Amino acid sequence: MENLDTPQIITHIENNINHSIFDCKWIPCSAKFVVIGCLPKGSGTIEIFEITSGEAHKIKDIERPNSFKCGTFGASSDVERRLSTGDFKGTLEIWDLEKSCQVYITKEHKDIINSIDGMGGNTMNCGAPEIVTGSRDGTVKVWDPRQRGKPVANMQPAMGETKRDCWTVAFGNSFNDAERIVIAGYDNGDLKMFDLRTMSLRWECNLKNGVCCAEFDRKDIPMNKLVATTLEGKFHVFDVRTQNPTKGFAQVMDSTSKSGTIWVARHLPQNRDIFITCAGNGHVSLWKYEYPEQRCRVDDKGVACGVSGRLNRLQRMVISTQPLNALEWNRDHLGLALATSYDQYVRVLLTTKLNLH
Repeated sequence: MENLDTPQIITHIENNINHSIFDCKWIPCSAKFVVIGCLPKGSGTIEIFEITSGEAHKIKDIERPNSFKCGTFGASSDVERRLSTGDFKGTLEIWDLEKSCQVYITKEHKDIINSIDGMGGNTMNCGAPEIVTGSRDGTVKVWDPRQRGKPVANMQPAMGETKRDCWTVAFGNSFNDAERIVIAGYDNGDLKMFDLRTMSLRWECNLKNGVCCAEFDRKDIPMNKLVATTLEGKFHVFDVRTQNPTKGFAQVMDSTSKSGTIWVARHLPQNRDIFITCAGNGHVSLWKYEYPEQRCRVDDKGVACGVSGRLNRLQRMVISTQPLNALEWNRDHLGLALATSYDQYVRVLLTTKLNLH
């Protein structure tokens, strides 16, 4: 008999979009969300939906010549609620959705922007508002929306090095005005951690499969945990609180899923130890990270070394017939989430009993 405390993942609303969709975001402090994608003719579209009476109604759309790939509200305040987008031509744009107009545009990438993240807009005392973008051109660029045109940081391969396709970027460790980390994952399995305060490569490793998604459990605290998902159904959870000079970070890997690529991992805003993974066969899995009795030990050389915890799967459900390519939890309502998939549906999901875990 199933444990009565087991969370259930319920599809509350399903909307067919009838074109390719690549990302979705809740509009902060509202019952609205945006869906980002491209039309069959190749133009990009931002569609705004509002949830009323248990249904999602489209209230606005913005069409532009280039297909959009990714978006974030992270560098904007909850009052302005400006959406930052990356497109297939390497253009970064910031949108005033109320007026359906651009307030910022720059094209410094030479190829598609695969991933975007924002920081500092809606969180107090954690540094300047910034946007990070990762592109197929092999570069990771950091932008300050208050400064026009050029990036404030540019992480790129050295002369003569092979340019790898950057698939994912994320901010972390932004707990004051000085500290900030960018994590970047690449198609060859490289995972790199850049320290923006010292402008240096702090740590790197190779996960042996292309890195599809990487996310810290919280952006605005001293680094705690990091999840990185890859091709071939694997994902890694790193304890990034303790860094050993030779061994790096302690990690636990899950490869039990026979569901193809793990496209996305997202931590629950209300509980950083719970996260969800989205797989290539339409499955979502809900996980809880359980800490070891001691997170840190001293090795035989007298140097601090992290200790990995273990993973407990709380639930696994089929949501879609096609791969799920984006998911975002709602930070205001526990268990409310938004997901898009390659079957051209956007879904509003409800997860129950998360307060019991």
